[in-house]
Amino acid sequence: MGDLLLARHGETEWSRAGRHTGATDLPLTPGGEDQARSLAPLLAGRAFALVLTSPLLRARRTAELAGLAGAVPEPDLREWDYGGYEGVTSADIRRARPGWDLWTDGVPSGPESPGESAAQVGERADRVLSRVAGALEAGDVVLVAHGHLLRVLTARRLGLPPTDGRLFRLETGTLGRLSLEHGSPVLAEWNTRP
Repeated sequence: MGDLLLARHGETEWSRAGRHTGATDLPLTPGGEDQARSLAPLLAGRAFALVLTSPLLRARRTAELAGLAGAVPEPDLREWDYGGYEGVTSADIRRARPGWDLWTDGVPSGPESPGESAAQVGERADRVLSRVAGALEAGDVVLVAHGHLLRVLTARRLGLPPTDGRLFRLETGTLGRLSLEHGSPVLAEWNTRP
């Protein structure tokens, strides 16, 4: 049974500013490209049974710069749909909604999208985990995607509710590794950089 490696895309202008970036398709900053390249040594020497990436540019470019040839876009790896909070920082949201928390309070509908709840993101994460199950039997799998989505996916892989993704802060341009211990999923590495 292989390991499930989770790579968060490199920095974008919005991730650097703390703006919620769901469907907005932003490129990596030069620093984000450097972060993506820095993942290559962490991934080198592994033969992957499957490499999936979010269809968004920042994740696809991270996969490319990290040396993950043949990455297949997976629509369910796109970031949380932030609805009316797309492009807005948590600090700005809390000025209007004191005490707001993404994980428990969710997001309002926006002009371009309805937004998603943690449970809905969890359903997508569960579909990804189902898709990679067979490949994990054959070897390691790597997913290149986004912070909140990968946090929810981690919670689901560990048998936790989607809202427990709040426990797994994941920095840009870092790698996580979910493995098995005595047949049960465990967190083996997190926020790894070279």
